[in-house]
Amino acid sequence: MAPHPGIDTESLKDKARKELLNLLEGVRGKKHLVIERSLAGPIGLFVKFSTLQDHGIDKVFFVENDNLDSSQKNVVFLASGEKASQCIAIAGQIKRLQQSSSVEHDFSVIWVPRRTLVSDRVLEEAGVLGDIAVEVLPLHFVPLDQDVLSLAYDDPFGDLYLHKDPTTIFLAAQALMPIQHKYGLFPRIIGKGDNAKRLMELLLRMRTEAAAEETTAASRLGMMPSSNIESLIIIDREIDMATPLLTQLTYEGLIDEMFGIKNNQAEIETSIIGQAPGQQLKGQSGAPQQQTLKRKIQLDSSDKLYIQLRDANFAIVGPLLNKVARRLAGEYESRHGAKSTSELREFVSKLPGYQAEQQSLKTHTSLTEEALKHTQSETFSRVLEIQQNLVSGSDPTAQHDAIEELIARDIPLTTILRLLCLESTVSGGIRPKDLDNFKRMILHAYGYQHVLTLHNLEKMGLLVARTAANPFYIPVGGSGATESKFTNYSALRKQLRLIVDEVNEQDPNDIAYVYSGYAPLSVRLVQAVIQKQHLLSITGNSTPSSSSAQGFHPFDPSLQNIKGATFNKQQKSDSEAALKARHMLTGSGKEKTVVVMFLGGITFTEIAALRFVARGLEKDGATKKLLICTTGIVGGREVVGCAIEKRDFGKG
Repeated sequence: MAPHPGIDTESLKDKARKELLNLLEGVRGKKHLVIERSLAGPIGLFVKFSTLQDHGIDKVFFVENDNLDSSQKNVVFLASGEKASQCIAIAGQIKRLQQSSSVEHDFSVIWVPRRTLVSDRVLEEAGVLGDIAVEVLPLHFVPLDQDVLSLAYDDPFGDLYLHKDPTTIFLAAQALMPIQHKYGLFPRIIGKGDNAKRLMELLLRMRTEAAAEETTAASRLGMMPSSNIESLIIIDREIDMATPLLTQLTYEGLIDEMFGIKNNQAEIETSIIGQAPGQQLKGQSGAPQQQTLKRKIQLDSSDKLYIQLRDANFAIVGPLLNKVARRLAGEYESRHGAKSTSELREFVSKLPGYQAEQQSLKTHTSLTEEALKHTQSETFSRVLEIQQNLVSGSDPTAQHDAIEELIARDIPLTTILRLLCLESTVSGGIRPKDLDNFKRMILHAYGYQHVLTLHNLEKMGLLVARTAANPFYIPVGGSGATESKFTNYSALRKQLRLIVDEVNEQDPNDIAYVYSGYAPLSVRLVQAVIQKQHLLSITGNSTPSSSSAQGFHPFDPSLQNIKGATFNKQQKSDSEAALKARHMLTGSGKEKTVVVMFLGGITFTEIAALRFVARGLEKDGATKKLLICTTGIVGGREVVGCAIEKRDFGKG
């Protein structure tokens, strides 16, 4: 997707970098930086270590390692103020250094993104609050790409749905408010889900509080409906738990499934992609070098080849790489045809670009070869077949023998739990007799500590027994309650056409290509707001709809089959004169941005599907851009992983 004319995501990086460096410069002289491990990645997205060194950082330590030395007088801690465990660890390290070091240290603590009562209380009870300088780095959204903003938050899914901690909702509201202050209010807030409604209400409350504090006409003008933003769409992850449980089939999604992508980086074994170019040269000259087991590779829009590959279905990645390889070979061979000095000079000037592309091609070819081995394995094929049968509406009990066989073959527990949770989610629970049998098999095969794992999954509503009052196989559209306690995939398969039998992965015409036949429900809801005519045409819905229809209309009956509250709130200006003045100052603007906020996390496949929707809007001549915001990136590993008990009762 192209950069947004209305919302400058790069300015968020510049602002965060400037604020962090200003805080570090406030501590004079050389200093140690002790950082929370989960913050290192997000901060690395907007500031390099060399820049930190230029601003006085001598060494960097992780809070979790508890290995801070006393070689510098100044010590700066950078951690989340939301986590009591981090506050306790920092207090302990300060006390240890005060007691053991002969140097009188100056301590500073920078809380991200806010200072909390918990952090103050922990430091006060440890007796160190008076000995430190406390600062705040209001780091909220961090750009992962020009069209993707994510909160710098460690476990957005588990905290919200397992621990029932509403902190992520509050932080999401705090992150969205600066966008409203800078570009104007979201003219309309549309969404689905109980947590999404809480976020909407929090935004309205924060707007009221901000309006009460504003005194000047200029500041009041900043809280008028925006002329650059069309609407904010909030999707609660809880309304569509099936999508993250499925195996992601885009190139980026598959890399995430196999290796994990965090903060635009993946750690890959050097046996797969080889050493970094600089390390290869060192290894060839001089003494033998110790083999590095893993190296990090950057996966973002700075890699032009990756832009072409990331959102494609993995089935067509091989031909795409072959096409690029042939083009590069042809361009490289063109040097033999250079006759004049100017032609040769032009080739030499392009040489660094060719070399970078060749290195990128080599890396992605190696990753594709490894992914092919993975996707061609019997286990992968079996798991994918079970998943596709479940989401397509086949009898779930017909899949039980295959799942039992996978347990007997000691397939990783995460894979087994994803399959069982998927069946429970799309089928309205698992038959009690079968669920008890699966629980018994899991405890025997993987350990009795997973009694806690199974309890956690039940607490999140991911693994439950089917009850007699199960509404899943009876469509409940039409009249009735506007809020459902469950998401009825049985009814929605037809109403929103979640299953597409014929998918053209080479030249896709529907978002279902990202899962080779399954259209993510979450993205279908976004289409119901901004791509109404397209969705009406593919669902065969004969209900007339004008392009000016607001909210989810005319798909309101389908929303009765989806869990949680539905809302469509318009934000108006208190002063029509002020609103006209704003439009005169800013102009009407040709293109408007639709902000899509995923609360609880988003998958890489959903990002690919939303980008496909954005390209469709562009082809249709719509003057809209999409900006994707989320509390974090999630996948099946994170969804069930937060519930898995890590301790082993047998080992104490």
